[in-house]
Amino acid sequence: MKKKSENKKIIIGVILIIVVIAIILGSIILGQKNGYNIFVGKKTLNILSGSENEVLEPILEEFEKQNNVKINMTYEGSVDIMQELQNGAENYDAVFPANSIWISMGDTNLKVKNQKSITTTPVVFGIKKSVAEKLGFVGKDVTTKDILEKIQNKELSFMMTSATQSNSGATAYLGFIYALLDNPEIITAEDLENEELKSNLTTILSGVNRSSGSSDWLKDLFLESDYDAMVNYESIIIDTNKELIARGEEPLYVVYPQDGLGIADSPLGYIDNGDEEKEEIFLNLQNYLTSDEVKPKLLELGRRTSFAINFVNNNPETFNSDWGIDTQKVLNVMKMPAADVIEKALNMYQTELRKPSLTVYCLDYSGSMSGDGVASLRSAMSMLLNQQNARNYMLQASSKDVTIIIPFDDSVIDVWKAEGNDETTLLELQNKIDSLNPQGGTDIYTPLISAMDEIKKYNISDYTTAIILMSDGKSNVNLYNQIVEKWNQEGLDIPIFSITFGDADDSELQALAEFSTARVFNGKDNLEKAFKQAKGYN
Repeated sequence: MKKKSENKKIIIGVILIIVVIAIILGSIILGQKNGYNIFVGKKTLNILSGSENEVLEPILEEFEKQNNVKINMTYEGSVDIMQELQNGAENYDAVFPANSIWISMGDTNLKVKNQKSITTTPVVFGIKKSVAEKLGFVGKDVTTKDILEKIQNKELSFMMTSATQSNSGATAYLGFIYALLDNPEIITAEDLENEELKSNLTTILSGVNRSSGSSDWLKDLFLESDYDAMVNYESIIIDTNKELIARGEEPLYVVYPQDGLGIADSPLGYIDNGDEEKEEIFLNLQNYLTSDEVKPKLLELGRRTSFAINFVNNNPETFNSDWGIDTQKVLNVMKMPAADVIEKALNMYQTELRKPSLTVYCLDYSGSMSGDGVASLRSAMSMLLNQQNARNYMLQASSKDVTIIIPFDDSVIDVWKAEGNDETTLLELQNKIDSLNPQGGTDIYTPLISAMDEIKKYNISDYTTAIILMSDGKSNVNLYNQIVEKWNQEGLDIPIFSITFGDADDSELQALAEFSTARVFNGKDNLEKAFKQAKGYN
C-alpha cells in the first residue's frame, strides 16, 4: 500500500509540474504577444527604424535603465519601412525613419501619430579636401550647377546611395530637382516633365561611380576604398572624418549646394495599435530624446538637434570648420513635395534617369538546390525580372540596363542576356530560369570568370556594375587566387556581392566580397529579401 501511495504522489507531482510549465509557457507566449517580459517585468517597445539610428543605441540603453522598459529596434531600408507601414505595421509600436517622406508615403492606414523630429542632418557632398581645392570649392558658395559642370567635364565623380532604396540618395536627388528647377515654391508633377531638368539630372547621376542601398555601408565602402567623394548625411561625413583623421589621412570637405539642399528630419512617430501603456512609454522616450540631457550626446554624434537652418556650435571638434562644416551657414532647404510627386520622381529615377546598371547574376543550380532551394531561387528572380513585381520594390529595370544570367553547377551551364527593360524579353529570362533543373556539383569560381568576361564587353564607365553570386554550398574547386589576379590585372572595379543559402560556405563568399569591396547578404532565412537587398546596391 505504501508503494502505491508513493507512486500516486509521484504522479500527482509530475502532473503539477506539467501544469506549472504549461502556465509559464502560456504566460511567455501571451506576454511576448503583448510586448511584456514576465521575468524582468519590462514592457517592450518595438521600433521600426532606419539603419542610421543604430548609433543611438547607447542613448536608448540609458532610457531602458531609467524606465525599466525594453527598446527593440528593427533596422530596415527606407522603402521597406514605407511598405511595412502600408501593410499596417501590426508588429511595431513606433517608426523612426531618416525622413518624414517615408511616413507620408507609407502611412496610408493613418496609424502614425505624435510624430516629432528628433534630429536633423543635411545631405551634403563630402569631397577629399585636396580634390575640393582643385575644383575651387573650398571657402566658396557652390551651386548644384557648379557641381553639374564639374561632372560634365569629368572632373568629379562621387558615390551615392540609390534614391529608391536609401533616404540619403532620395533626399539628395530631390534636392537636385529643386535646385535645377530654380527653387520653386513646391515641386509639382508637371515640373518633372521638364526635358532640360531630365537632361541635367541624367548628367549629375552619370557621375555616380559606386552605389549602395545603405548610407552606413557607403561610408564603410569609402573608408575601405580609394574614391574622391560621396553624397551622404553631414553626420556620416563627420563620422567618416573622425576615422580618417585617426588613420592619418586627409578628411572630406563638406560642400552644401547653395541653391538647394535636402534635410533628413529623423521623425519618431507612434504607431497606434490601441495600447495606451505603450503610447505612454513612447511619449516618455520622445521627450527623453529631445531633452537637454540628451541633446549634447546627439551633437557629439554629428546630429543637429533642431530644425533651425543654423545653430550655435557648442561642439567645434565635431562640427569642425576645417572640414567645411558651417553651422551658421544659411541653408536653402527645399520644401518636400507631395507624396504622389515624390513617388513619380523616384520612379523616374529608377526607370529613366539613373546611371544604368550592368548586373550579372551567377545562380547555383547544383544538385543540392533541388526542391525548396530552386523554388526559392525562381521566386526571388521573378521579383526582379517580372517588372510588375519589381515596381512594388522600386527595382524596375531602365531602358539602358543590362541583365546577364549565368546558371552554374560544377561548370557554367549557359549565359543568358537581356538589354533594356522590355518586359517580354525579361520574362523570357525568367522562363529559362524556371525551366532549368538542378544537378551536379558546385564551382562558384568559373562563373565569376565568365561574368567578368561578359562585363568587359561593355564600356564599364557607362554603367554601375555588379556581380551577384548565389550559392548554397561549398565550392568543389578553389580558384580564388585566379579570380583576384584577373580582377587586379584587368583593373576591374566590379563588386562581387554574394548571397548565402543552404549550407553555403560563408568564408569563401566573404573573401570574395572583401577583396572586391562588396558585401554578403544572408539568404538562408529569406532568399527573396536577400536578392532585393543585393540589387538595391546596384
